[in-house]
Amino acid sequence: MRAVVISDTHIPSRARDIPKVIWEDIESSDLIIHAGDFTTVDFYVQLKSVKPLKAVHGNMDEIDLFHLLKEKEIFDLEGVRVGLTHGFGAPYGIEKRVMKVFEGENVDLIIFGHSHIPVFKKVDGVHLLNPGTPTDTIYARRQSYAILTITDKTFNVEIKYL
Repeated sequence: MRAVVISDTHIPSRARDIPKVIWEDIESSDLIIHAGDFTTVDFYVQLKSVKPLKAVHGNMDEIDLFHLLKEKEIFDLEGVRVGLTHGFGAPYGIEKRVMKVFEGENVDLIIFGHSHIPVFKKVDGVHLLNPGTPTDTIYARRQSYAILTITDKTFNVEIKYL
């Protein structure tokens, strides 16, 4: 199982489209995971038409996306229990806040966005992944996204910088 993990794409307010290299990675992947802030329903529909999509809404999304998507999702990917949320509040302390969202849910991996700052680390036995943003440099020095691969209930994450 190979998934492209993106967040905070902000299409079309920050860019007309995601970079071509991400589309190429999507082509060779099984799944897209988006941690919110698509901005428009159109971009959500475009992604969903290309590959299976797991997604949540973000704080900057159109109101229609709040009706289509949840704030929090929990799903199983080949034996790995994944929690997905956008995140909220200031970048400082966001990791603690997203961990609290999934408190007691027994997740292996929490995927979130919001801060635009890429991170992959383990805290209190739970892996945290923020793929950053592929279209902006407001809070991060470089644009980024991630590739999640799962084999035999074990996962690996590669953060890719653009």
